[in-house]
Amino acid sequence: MKCILLSIVAIILVSCNQRSKKEFRENFDTSLLKQNEKFRLNGEYDSLVNLNKRYYKQADKTNYEEGKALCYINLAEVNISLENYQKSQILFDNAKEILNHSENAIHKARFYNVYGRFNMELRRVDKAFEYNKEAMRWIRQSENSELKKNILFNIYLREATYLMEKKQPQKALEYFQKARKLDDTGLAACAISDYIYMYKKMDSAKKYVMQAYYNTKARGEKDGIALYTSTILGEYYIADKQYDKAERALMEALEIDDKTKRIYAYYTKYIYNDLRTLYEQKGDKEKAYFYLKAYTEAKNKTNTALLKTINQDMESFIAGAKEDSEKHKNKMQWVVFLSLAVFALSGTYAWRIISSLRKRKRDLKIEAEKLRNRMDSKKQEEIIELARKNDPEFLIRFREIYPEFIDKLLMINPDLENSELTFCAMLKLHFTSKEIASYTLVQHRTVQQKKYRIRKRLNIPAETDTYHFFDALN
Repeated sequence: MKCILLSIVAIILVSCNQRSKKEFRENFDTSLLKQNEKFRLNGEYDSLVNLNKRYYKQADKTNYEEGKALCYINLAEVNISLENYQKSQILFDNAKEILNHSENAIHKARFYNVYGRFNMELRRVDKAFEYNKEAMRWIRQSENSELKKNILFNIYLREATYLMEKKQPQKALEYFQKARKLDDTGLAACAISDYIYMYKKMDSAKKYVMQAYYNTKARGEKDGIALYTSTILGEYYIADKQYDKAERALMEALEIDDKTKRIYAYYTKYIYNDLRTLYEQKGDKEKAYFYLKAYTEAKNKTNTALLKTINQDMESFIAGAKEDSEKHKNKMQWVVFLSLAVFALSGTYAWRIISSLRKRKRDLKIEAEKLRNRMDSKKQEEIIELARKNDPEFLIRFREIYPEFIDKLLMINPDLENSELTFCAMLKLHFTSKEIASYTLVQHRTVQQKKYRIRKRLNIPAETDTYHFFDALN
């Protein structure tokens, strides 16, 4: 009888412990994702990073591996918004390595939804569509909760966006409407307005964008949703030739952009471009030129400093996570060692696991390298195309790929102007004088004169070929 009572007590204790662990993990997930989304929308970069660092340590301390994966996903997502794709890929890889051994439906849905967005940013539409479908499959397997509702909203919104890219507007609208039923912020209504506006249905577009705008005003938040809403409202008013209202909306967007720039830095160029369009249509060439110049110069200065800080933060987090992983690995090695002393047969099994992990690590490294090469190749094609179009963004994108080249030019001559740096960049890409003349709409003789001036400005020896000089510089 005594043994039976002890067994019952043991079962109750185990059951309570399991229930307590489940409640802790559910509270961990809900609290983390809720605060993370708040900081992300408000553009509070420092708070977001510190939040995930804190929760990562808590997850590590309690052996909650899936909790660590959520921190990786959150930081990968914010790096997507900052167009810091290489850091995003590293963080996604870390999350995936953990979730490969998990069956948690909420975590899997969150991962595939955000990873789909990452692939969309890299213009891999089919992959983005595939990953979002996987997110849909996992979310349907999860229990009903506020967290499920929030993730499902994002899945619907992304599905609609991908369907638009696939030229399936009717299906896209269906998913936009599904997202709107789960949304009280106005984000889905704004997305619908943006979608309808593309099809020139101005009355319907106005209905949804004004609904989004009033929702935003009611919330009283100057965050990422308000930024999106004011920008779309400004674009609507430009199309409707209500220029004064467009100006007010876009100036409001600029104000919000300044507050949220630590996360939504990429929005600046859209707003500046909209303002340039606005003033061109109003015939105010001076202001149109001002915003074109602001677009080409200000963004270049802010993004370089911002990315440097962000990369330091991410490297610090990844290094800390790696150190925690190493400590955990060392503990596991002792466990394996002691286990081998008692159970010799388990050694073979443990060795197979380690070999498999090593192989997986090598495979991931190879995959990461291939991705980097593909990304570099894509970036190279992008800057060449920008140069051919004489796009003002050409120098900005060029500096992202060849940062040392520009720095070395400025070390030789700090007084080089942006127009001269752009010219040097085109020579670095081996454009001929004839091509440069064609793309920049100047005479061939003018390009030759520019070459001569650049040689003098950079003290290039007479016997040295200009192209060889730039090839050796980087």
